[in-house]
Amino acid sequence: MKIEAAKVIVTCPGRNFVTLKVMTDQGVYGVGDATLNGRELAVVSYLEEHVIPCIIGMDPQRIEDIWQYLYRGAYWRRGPVTMRAVAAVDTALWDIKAKMAGMPLYQLLGGRSRERVMVYGHANGSNIEETVEAVGHYIDMGYKAVRAQTGVPGINGAYGVGRGKLHYEPADADLPTLTGWDTRKALNYVPQLFEKLRATYGFDCHLLHDGHHRYSPSEAATLGKLLEPYQLFWFEDCTPAENQEALRLVRQHTTTPLALGEIFNTIWDAKDLIENQLIDYIRCTVVGA
Repeated sequence: MKIEAAKVIVTCPGRNFVTLKVMTDQGVYGVGDATLNGRELAVVSYLEEHVIPCIIGMDPQRIEDIWQYLYRGAYWRRGPVTMRAVAAVDTALWDIKAKMAGMPLYQLLGGRSRERVMVYGHANGSNIEETVEAVGHYIDMGYKAVRAQTGVPGINGAYGVGRGKLHYEPADADLPTLTGWDTRKALNYVPQLFEKLRATYGFDCHLLHDGHHRYSPSEAATLGKLLEPYQLFWFEDCTPAENQEALRLVRQHTTTPLALGEIFNTIWDAKDLIENQLIDYIRCTVVGA
């Protein structure tokens, strides 16, 4: 069996999505996701100009060999564009292998370990009242967990809050947006949101919050401590992901569970965090790492 062709498909049902389709000479094909929020077309170029020419003619069943070839063969490795492209190929090849085996991929990888997976909704508002209402909307739909983000008075453009009724985008598609920031105001206001949420909905719903890497270690520790009475499921991206040692200080000063990993590109980015138990939840995805 040989890889005969591959093509990149870009669709935009409200936002850009990048899909790689790998086709074999036996008529079996596989698909993999290559979406990189805000920089989708950079991955498209990398796939079309570098990756696809590399894999044509290769045996799609040699998944590990092809992964190592694409990863080690690129002098500039581990970046988000490169790893999104490599992950798309890897996922597509596993899709082909599962089809050849005549079984779902999860069975090929060892079978499932649970019947259902809990998901969470993204609730946001320009102020506490709007966010509380948005959280209630998700609870009414049956969600057992909701991430809550709110605008903060005096801060223009808080993370996770959409403009008007529009859903927010985590990454800018064009030039980065410049926004103001005031840690003191955030530290005073965010705990009020979760106090109101618990007073309104009780403790049956899991609540999450994203700091978007905006706090210093001491600031993140302070906010984590202030949020302890409200029993968050996790406090995500509390400090810049590049400074992993900062999480040790945060860990020492709060029992609020910590989550990190959304912007990681490889498993090695998470190695020390897991070994040293500096976080409670790893947020990597198949595409991201």
